[in-house]
Amino acid sequence: MEEKAVRAINALALKWMDEAATNIKQHMNEQLNIQTKSGRTDLVTNLDKETERFLVSQIQATFPADQIISEEGFGDQVTSMTGRVWFVDPIDGTINFVKQRDNFAMMLALYEDGRPVYGNILAVMDNRFIFGGPQMGVYLNDHLLPAPDAQPLAKGLFGVNGPMFARNIDHVQEIGLASSGTRILGSAGIEFQQVLLGNEVGYISHLAPWDMAAGRVLAESLNLLVTRIDGSPVDMLKSGTVLVTNKNALQTIEEFQNN
Repeated sequence: MEEKAVRAINALALKWMDEAATNIKQHMNEQLNIQTKSGRTDLVTNLDKETERFLVSQIQATFPADQIISEEGFGDQVTSMTGRVWFVDPIDGTINFVKQRDNFAMMLALYEDGRPVYGNILAVMDNRFIFGGPQMGVYLNDHLLPAPDAQPLAKGLFGVNGPMFARNIDHVQEIGLASSGTRILGSAGIEFQQVLLGNEVGYISHLAPWDMAAGRVLAESLNLLVTRIDGSPVDMLKSGTVLVTNKNALQTIEEFQNN
């Protein structure tokens, strides 16, 4: 896709996400309708659903031929990455949203024939947009972002999934302890932003496609690596353990996996 077309999509996405975020902020202190999904810490609220309906409806009205994968099920039943596929995560870190009213994100991404085209992560309460893609570069609000320094694992903070760290699943505890310190933020979008900004040397968690889609576009556009824990490519239609890091830190992480 040409840069001009991607920038046109970006203008729309920024407008949609800003409108959706404004609505969340206006209503977040009202009584929420909170339901559980897979367990007591896997929550969904009326604002998750309302936000997803809005974003999906905007994409459908503007790009009716495109497919949409969305967390709460208002998109399509997508079985192939052929053509243009959007990913929508209306509130990433819903338990943070419910318990803290902070530290949650909104994410949109677009892929074409399986290739990353555009990603956008909004840290809602900070109004911090990180957006872009391989054709237009990656921006923090109005500023073009450089690729973060490729620090070794020992020199940087490392974001982890809490339960994976506690149980040392996929050696996550060992990896985290080998870094300068672990961070557990509870939102894939916020964690991806920290890696993109160079504040963390990497992040690992069990993620669904909508959790990683925008982050993958942005990370790979900044020369970072997004893979499964064993180094194999991610499948954008399946959930699994996902690692984002740089090539230097990856060398140490792979040693833990191979031992």
